[in-house]
Amino acid sequence: MSDFEDIQIFVRVAELGNLSAAGRELRHSAAVVSNRIARLEERLGVRLLNRTTRRVNLTTEGDVYYRHCLRILAEMQEAENAIANQKNTTRGPVTLTCPIAFGNKYVAPIIPKFVEKNPDVQVRLHLSDRLLDLLQDKVDLAIRIAELKESSLIVRKLAANKRMLVASPAYLKRHGAPSAPGDLLHHNCLLLRFPGSRQYQWTLLGSQEEGPVTLSVSGSMDSDNGEVLTRWCLDGHGIALKSYWEVGEYIRNGQLQVVLPDYTPPAHAVYALYPENRYLPTRVRAFVDFLVSEFGGTPPWDKS
Repeated sequence: MSDFEDIQIFVRVAELGNLSAAGRELRHSAAVVSNRIARLEERLGVRLLNRTTRRVNLTTEGDVYYRHCLRILAEMQEAENAIANQKNTTRGPVTLTCPIAFGNKYVAPIIPKFVEKNPDVQVRLHLSDRLLDLLQDKVDLAIRIAELKESSLIVRKLAANKRMLVASPAYLKRHGAPSAPGDLLHHNCLLLRFPGSRQYQWTLLGSQEEGPVTLSVSGSMDSDNGEVLTRWCLDGHGIALKSYWEVGEYIRNGQLQVVLPDYTPPAHAVYALYPENRYLPTRVRAFVDFLVSEFGGTPPWDKS
């Protein structure tokens, strides 16, 4: 039992004037209450209570200590009320991280809608193609588009997301279209590369008989920014592995073509991740629910 609980017991004994009555209220035996008071007195080096067979009374030192304890308990209650109000009210900052291109295209445009509905919330958006550590970097929430590894983070799926290999018609005219996965080893592959990135190895799913094929591809250009790769691909500099949300509009208008359509990369859904915490602030929970409502059903990149 903590010192704070000892203080609570002492205050109730002082107010009720009886060890047994305080014990019944706090669900402790009279012996436990007596031991807790004795422990306080030993730690403080003074007698706090004068005990008789029927009643206990505060000593002079006990009266001084009682008045200070009342202030401590009142301040603790005020602190708990403040936290409860903060937790149960949609107010305060929400720090969010997500990939640069996805954030620019789909997250940044909807944040004003959330803030308009929740004017006491401040959304802090950090765009990065690197995977931040939510606890170390003090981030409330991350949007990830990846094959997730097991972790202590809570995961909520926001939307499905298919991926594909794409190239511009000009590139394919100059270099020819690959007809089998192995042909990619002879093409300029545009790679997303940063510490921890695995995109220099492309895995493609073929027929059930063939199974997955993993290739260590290479190229003359790579970047840690997905939007740069899309621009290079549009400009005819190589083949890129892209999510449909990144390149769907370019496929529809003919600026990019799907390469090896019978061999698709594994789909990586869009997820919201946040630290496992049963005391998740209301503002964070509200923002996650908002993202689910915005991206659930048919995602925006499939609506055009």
